[in-house]
Amino acid sequence: MSHIINTDKAPAAIGPYVQGVDLGSMIITSGQLPIDPKTGAFPEDVAAQARQSLENVKAIVEAAGLKVADIVKTTVFVKDLNDFGTVNAAYEAFFTENNAPSFPARSCVEVARLPKDAKVEIEVIAVRR
Repeated sequence: MSHIINTDKAPAAIGPYVQGVDLGSMIITSGQLPIDPKTGAFPEDVAAQARQSLENVKAIVEAAGLKVADIVKTTVFVKDLNDFGTVNAAYEAFFTENNAPSFPARSCVEVARLPKDAKVEIEVIAVRR
């Protein structure tokens, strides 16, 4: 049986979806835009956007009782693949600062456009061990 994850520490869904789903042994988040849940705004800088998207998935994972170290797979959507190096550096710093024992598996794809014209959107899968 699945349970919907909902936290005010991540932005509310802007469409007909949930922040995340807890399947018992696995947590799956919806893609998280770089929206600050307190202000509803997001930064212009792509590194700051990547960081905010990661903070949002962290909040959802933590609401399910897990931590960043439990994230096993990420999908990163970027508006411009030329930003890959910048996003990659923010991504590496985030997982290092959150004491992840290793980096999760990852896909990174360039997309034509993201909601609210964001530069980054990130979704994750975490596993309850």
